[in-house]
Amino acid sequence: MTMVAVLVLLTGLAATAPLLTRLLGRDAGYPLALGYLVSCGLLASRMPVMLDNGAIAVTAPWLPSLEVAFALRLDGLSMVFGLLVLGVGALIMMYCPRYLTPDSRYTSLYTLLTLFTVAMLGLVFASDVVLLFLFWELTTLCSFFLIGLASPAAARPATRALLVTAGGGLALLAAVVVLAGTLGTSDLTTILAHPDRLLASPAAWAVGALLIVAAFTKSAQFPFHFWLPSAMVAITPVSAYLHAATMVKAGIYLLIRFSPIYADQPAWTITLVLGGLGTAVLGAFLALRQHDLKAMLAYSTVSQLGLLVGVIGVGTTAALAAAVLHTVAHALFKATLFMLVGIIDREAGSRDIRQLSGLRRVMPVTATLTGLAAMSMAGLAPLLGFVSKEAIFEALITTGVEPWLSPTAEVLAVSASVLTFAYGARIVYETFAGPTRQPDLYEPALTFLAPAGVAALLSLVLGPAAALLGPLIDRAARNADPGGEPPYVAFWHGFTPALGLSVLTVGLGFALFAARARVDRIVHAVPLPPAGATMFDRGYAALLRLGHLVGRPARYDSPGAHLFRPVLVLVLLGAVGSWALASSPPSPLWPPTGPAVGDWPLLVLVAVATAGIVTVRSALAAIALLGLVGLLVATWFLLAGAPDVALTLMLVEVLTAVVGMLVLRRLPARLPGAGRQPVSFFAGALAAAAGIVAVVATLALTGRRELSTAGDYFLRTAEPQTGGENVVNVILVDFRAFDTLGEASVLVAVALGLIGLFRAGQVGRAGDAPAGTGATSAAGGTGATDGSGGTGGGGPDLVLRFAHRLLTPVMLVVSAYLFLRGHDEPGGGFIAALVAGAAIGLGQLAYGGSRATVRRWLRPAPLLAVGLLTCLAVGLSALLLGEPFLTPQHTPSVSALGLSVTPVTLFDVGIYLMVVGLVTAAVDRLGATDVRPVVEPRRSATAAAAPTGATQEVPTR
Repeated sequence: MTMVAVLVLLTGLAATAPLLTRLLGRDAGYPLALGYLVSCGLLASRMPVMLDNGAIAVTAPWLPSLEVAFALRLDGLSMVFGLLVLGVGALIMMYCPRYLTPDSRYTSLYTLLTLFTVAMLGLVFASDVVLLFLFWELTTLCSFFLIGLASPAAARPATRALLVTAGGGLALLAAVVVLAGTLGTSDLTTILAHPDRLLASPAAWAVGALLIVAAFTKSAQFPFHFWLPSAMVAITPVSAYLHAATMVKAGIYLLIRFSPIYADQPAWTITLVLGGLGTAVLGAFLALRQHDLKAMLAYSTVSQLGLLVGVIGVGTTAALAAAVLHTVAHALFKATLFMLVGIIDREAGSRDIRQLSGLRRVMPVTATLTGLAAMSMAGLAPLLGFVSKEAIFEALITTGVEPWLSPTAEVLAVSASVLTFAYGARIVYETFAGPTRQPDLYEPALTFLAPAGVAALLSLVLGPAAALLGPLIDRAARNADPGGEPPYVAFWHGFTPALGLSVLTVGLGFALFAARARVDRIVHAVPLPPAGATMFDRGYAALLRLGHLVGRPARYDSPGAHLFRPVLVLVLLGAVGSWALASSPPSPLWPPTGPAVGDWPLLVLVAVATAGIVTVRSALAAIALLGLVGLLVATWFLLAGAPDVALTLMLVEVLTAVVGMLVLRRLPARLPGAGRQPVSFFAGALAAAAGIVAVVATLALTGRRELSTAGDYFLRTAEPQTGGENVVNVILVDFRAFDTLGEASVLVAVALGLIGLFRAGQVGRAGDAPAGTGATSAAGGTGATDGSGGTGGGGPDLVLRFAHRLLTPVMLVVSAYLFLRGHDEPGGGFIAALVAGAAIGLGQLAYGGSRATVRRWLRPAPLLAVGLLTCLAVGLSALLLGEPFLTPQHTPSVSALGLSVTPVTLFDVGIYLMVVGLVTAAVDRLGATDVRPVVEPRRSATAAAAPTGATQEVPTR
């Protein structure tokens, strides 16, 4: 249970981060760092089990119907990555308090960093590919928000990083689906234990390609490398943690895990070796062109990740061991360098090496630590980077696929390492050597330097003492490649070809540094194609233009423009269906019996009301006639034996009329479009054709089959299984609660759209009418028109106020009664909420649009949140009992006064709250007397100077 304890502890830290920041401010990083260290200790306590060829596994049911489990597994490989995530995370948390300014958004930073840690640990612990994908995407989302914390200017880089890495996430999702479908299991341990099963299937190459795309996007490999340097707009702690030590290593982890399956496949090996080492050379070359220290480190990260991908492609146990070792070394020296660059930026006010010089005299400790980290990055003894770089050179000597690949790989690796030495030396020399241009600087506080110092000293100590890492690296390599024999990890292996390549790297790198002026001119003279970020932005802009073009026909204010195409398609489908139905054999139930004698008066009234709707020009009359049509149809449903549908439709029509009246107070009294007879004639013809198609389709399809199997099942089993006699309600809250939750979530989305897209101003004193609508007397009717052509209704209506006070208690009692009886008789949460919504709408009409009538007791956002969380809690409670999500728990019902209450009543409560929240949002936003879009057009200076009665809203982050 160690893994579960660590994940729970860190999740708890994320939940308490806002409280800690409120109490301690930016110093909240220290208790969070302590939590990281405790988690690291818990993980390290299982080290003896790992080294003894053991593994810890935890499995719990998650999606039983899909045979997907919440499975975690801790072995040597996941132990290495887990310790890196927690160890570097602890250092970053200790670094944050001194780096952050008092006005920083440290609450969001600490919370998101801790959540990212949970996601990254879940990724490396996951023993099910579905779970692995879930945590993979969580790291992407956390990264997006962390990059965006920097400033408003970070929105574009954050979006770029999100789209690229999320695209790779889609590739991983496709690989997961193909794997599970092909092998019949999503268990990662089973998949890796039987590689022949995957390789023997036709899907093997598709899975391999998808895994490469996912890893290349996450680890910033060419051609997806551009997102990482642009993501460096993030603040330094984010860059040091996510984009140097952890998130970008997710792709490395994925490739190491799946390497044993594809290690002997030439296509896999050649793609990774050439793609990774080519990226290493490209990243190092681009780093050499930079003047900004953070940009140098960004391209350096791209280069080092490419080196890791290249050696993973070799696929041997020695290569995987070298990749794991260099992952540790890279995390230490790159996190150190990023933290020190942040210190330099804070102290000197610049990261441009052309403006920095001689800092070693005023910041000697910073200079020493930077030199140590740069030496490790360049592969100089006795740092840990020297040991890992030599292991990589040794592994690349034998690629085992094509004869030409090994020498090519060595040339590329040495070239990337030479360039790494050159820009590493440049960082140290041009920042700390030479004359001191800023003599007033001083060494930062020890608490600021300590995190970087710890990482730098670990790189120094673990170089000569690399054998201490040997057992863990050995176990990680064996877990990655079972049956392999990894080499012994040591500082000195004698005079080997790899040592010769290391010496050659240092010599050539020093030569480049010595000729840095000439090299700098040559490097900047090399023509390069447009940057990847530029190409991506151009493609993104082109895609938006295409969307603008595709969506142009839908950008009309008139509803007719939106309805024209679907109605026309309906008519065409009816014509095609009539032709197809004419050739089908007749049904034994054909023809249907047709309308009963009592239905004809309703049909005539519906026809008359419909004709009135299309001919009247009064908005008030159109609303009234539309409501009349709805009530007539509801009556027809009632006569047909569908009281639930009839009651729902009737209440919806009432609410539609109420909301329509609220909106019409700000609109002209007459409908637009008078005098456009050709358009009206065409619209009428199309509407008549659509009506004929609907009638013919109803006559053709109604009664052509017996009761369906599903209908028969629900009628037979509803009451015995649930205790409810109302089959409609039982289907909604018992059998198909997941569908109901999805539909309710749509209501939540609509309500949030109303809340987000409109803001409503407060009305003045009672009786004041908004500008442009005219004024009414206190006793005036809500629907009365005024001289300005509006529908009026600006002030409270005394008659409606009396009706509201009299009827609201009755309506609420009826709402409660309908809710409680819903399991046995017509009613339920949705219908009951509509009755309560009618009371809310009546109050808004009665008080002339004053928001106080709604805001005094009801706020839409809490209602929506509580309702949705209640439904989710009911669903999750089933998971705790080992059953699928939202499985109803059937226990004996509690009866009182002829009403029954069952456990699923709580789910109905959630539906009730969400519907009431939607109605409240609609009434609150659409019924207010001063409603404006959140995004307003820019006003001219003259308009801005005019009094508007409202203050200008300044966007804030």
